Amino acid sequence: MALQAGIVGLPNVGKSTLFNAVSNSAKAQASNYRFCTIEPNVGQVDVPDFRMDKLAELVKPERIVPTTIEFVDIAGLVKGASKGEGLGNKFLANIREVDAIVHVIRCFEDENILREEGAINPVSDKEIIDTELQLKDLESIEKKVARTEKMAKTGGDAKAKAELEVLKRCQAHLEQGKNLRELGLSKEEKQATADLFLLTEKPVLYVANVDEGSLHTGNKFSQALEAAVKAENAQVIVMNNTIEAQISEMEDPADKEMFLSEYGLKEPGLNRLIHSAYRLLDLITYFTAGVQEVRAWTIHTGWKAPQAAGVIHSDFEKGFIKAEVIAYDDFVKYGSESGARDAGRLRIEGKEYVVADGDVMHFRFNV
Repeated sequence: MALQAGIVGLPNVGKSTLFNAVSNSAKAQASNYRFCTIEPNVGQVDVPDFRMDKLAELVKPERIVPTTIEFVDIAGLVKGASKGEGLGNKFLANIREVDAIVHVIRCFEDENILREEGAINPVSDKEIIDTELQLKDLESIEKKVARTEKMAKTGGDAKAKAELEVLKRCQAHLEQGKNLRELGLSKEEKQATADLFLLTEKPVLYVANVDEGSLHTGNKFSQALEAAVKAENAQVIVMNNTIEAQISEMEDPADKEMFLSEYGLKEPGLNRLIHSAYRLLDLITYFTAGVQEVRAWTIHTGWKAPQAAGVIHSDFEKGFIKAEVIAYDDFVKYGSESGARDAGRLRIEGKEYVVADGDVMHFRFNV
């Protein structure tokens, strides 16, 4: 599943530095001038998971295949982007294509790094981007309202009338300067706007890029940001993107561990970011474990066994018969698939089984 989280923010807030740190497959150019990133960079990133390492320790497979998530480094936004200022149209089109947003906000002072917006103000920076996304969504909503009103009037279409009610609620919400993800539309109501790929409906995760001294406690800027997004029920991750980029370049595990120790860190902040982005996309992991490979597979929360099987191959879903399931904790407790089976902890599940995070599974199918 090539699900994507787009890294966004104003120019020179540390977006590309973060992308360089988080990406295992690509390096973005990080320079101190506007619009350094023009075409979006895409990096596929392994999702760290201690459970996969433990399974591999028990099974001793020929190879280990982690699951992945894609991060997209999108051009820096400026005020007026919704009207085409700077690279606004390109920026907004790129955001439209991602599944979730990682919003990087500058929470440090450094006179050597350009800033056109004046004094450091993370709340204002957040609002600049929010406003541009809201204006673009409002433009899309208004166009569809006009079309839907005609359909509702001329045909007396019940579906059009129901859609119009949802669209007008969205319009009023945006006109109040609020993001649509705060509106709480039901799954059915969201169908009215599904074809618009609205920007402020996407889930968001905030990264407060702080100075080294604020790495553990945050600072007045990150604290102001946390207070500002409290109503959104959004998570704020405090990081120093430059330090994370340095850690990511270290190949020797001992060097990395020593570097982390110097900064009093147990693990890279990137691990927290990747896990948070994964959860933000409402994803979970199940595993297949055998002598050839231990592999992690990404699915959405709530998927049933046949859908999960389809991630491996479409034939698995089409011809699904049963799934052999061992909970991760049981697999580890009894040391192997055979040990779990002997203890009566291997279950046979059918088409209605909802896969749990960490399940170790094998599928029976017939095509």
